Amino acid sequence: MENNIGQMLAKRAQLSGGREAYVDSQSGLRLTFDELNYRCNRVANHLLSLGVQKGDRVGIMMMNSAEFFESYFAIAKIGGVVVPLNWRLVADELEFILKDSGTTTLIYGDEFAGLAEDLQGRGDKTDIQHWLHSMGESAFAENYEAARDAASVEEPEVTASDDDLLYIMYTSGTTGLPKGVVHSHTTMFWALSTLVPIVDSHEADRYLAALPLFHVGALTPVTLNVYMGTTSVVMREFDPVRAWQLFEEEKINSALLVPAMLNFMIQVEDIDKYDYSSIRWIQSGASPLPVSLIQRYADIGIDIHQIYGLTESCGPACLITGEDAIAKIGSTGRAFFHTDVRVVTEDGSDAAPDEQGEVWVRGRHIMREYWNRPDATAETITQDGWLRTGDVATCDEEGFVYIQDRIKDMIISGGENVYPAEIENVILSHPDVAEVAVIGQPSEKWGESPFAVVVSKNDGLTADDVLAHCDGKLARFKLPKGAAFIDVIPRNANGKVLKRLLREQFPGPATA
Repeated sequence: MENNIGQMLAKRAQLSGGREAYVDSQSGLRLTFDELNYRCNRVANHLLSLGVQKGDRVGIMMMNSAEFFESYFAIAKIGGVVVPLNWRLVADELEFILKDSGTTTLIYGDEFAGLAEDLQGRGDKTDIQHWLHSMGESAFAENYEAARDAASVEEPEVTASDDDLLYIMYTSGTTGLPKGVVHSHTTMFWALSTLVPIVDSHEADRYLAALPLFHVGALTPVTLNVYMGTTSVVMREFDPVRAWQLFEEEKINSALLVPAMLNFMIQVEDIDKYDYSSIRWIQSGASPLPVSLIQRYADIGIDIHQIYGLTESCGPACLITGEDAIAKIGSTGRAFFHTDVRVVTEDGSDAAPDEQGEVWVRGRHIMREYWNRPDATAETITQDGWLRTGDVATCDEEGFVYIQDRIKDMIISGGENVYPAEIENVILSHPDVAEVAVIGQPSEKWGESPFAVVVSKNDGLTADDVLAHCDGKLARFKLPKGAAFIDVIPRNANGKVLKRLLREQFPGPATA
């Protein structure tokens, strides 16, 4: 059998064809592994009929759905390269990603018909030749379901494996331009392989997939579910009350949720009325989880396991397991099974126990490169294969890692990565703004929210003017929640903005 991620679905269908593979928590759609694989094959064969070949990039702009699932595995089967699109982005941001990646086919959901029409109207600003519209139709796009259902269920020929590309997932860049993280069938396979020996996941488990599938924190786990024969119970959109209901209705065993989701869920009234006794664990990723929140879940009998990972590592880096979650509360655990993790000082040596340093990660699941960005790749991956994460941590004598802060200026808001440079570039386009620095302020709702510190050219400029200027130019989760004015932005001798001083001057909390 070829090491092809799409073929994993075909193999799982052979082994466990009648088992439930997919449950849509909103529509009630249920698919066995056989049914999911048949639908996947139909999509694959239709894409082949359009001329999609090995290495061609195919974008997916869809809410969590069976159609996203089957498209992902279909593209992988025929050797195409998946480009999962963050549908929270605005058209200008998506245009850059589509053009940069060279995406030639776009599959999109009806919710994004307006965005697709905008992009299609931009002509050669993208390279898209084929448009597939799910649950709808338009003058320029095929209806996805009709095209799928008319195609053959036969297994397509496998033309890609191992080091051939699987997906390009874009993550915001500190320069203001997104970077495409490139993963192959091999790097995904090793991500799964490093998860299996340490994650308490069993065949025939039931897993709640609540994060958007365009995130590595969702795409890697659902791929693991196919590999392991686990049922994915998928939320089209996250709802904290519905999550508790699903724990009871679907007998959920495990999930991965970001801190903001866990925070919303613990505030739901009368949690005790739901039967969540089937839950063995919930992983929490994207940002450090407050110790108080871990304890609140422990008090109701739910183990929260902090996971640390990155898009660049195809997900896994560190995990704290059940026996250590309380004893080492606040730690993100130790390295995964086929993964090495170091905490490194500025001179490149290993930090002493409890000494701060940068987290470096190594394993065969590390990304191949940043797409078309050899300079950024060289800055991030050392010659001997270590991924420099830009995150600050300490490591105790037993090897437990405690994430402290970020070297880079990234803000994590509601589980989404937000880079200040993107926001700063937009604000600087305002004619009355001389300088700007964006920092993160603590937010009870989102963990962190962006806040703009502005040097104005015009005394009449208001905070509302700054915020209004950003509206429509950035995804909603990137919009600053407040702004303040300052005479001079503090900088060091090399001209670098001293954001530490700004955080001290404007500590928050955020207003949203």
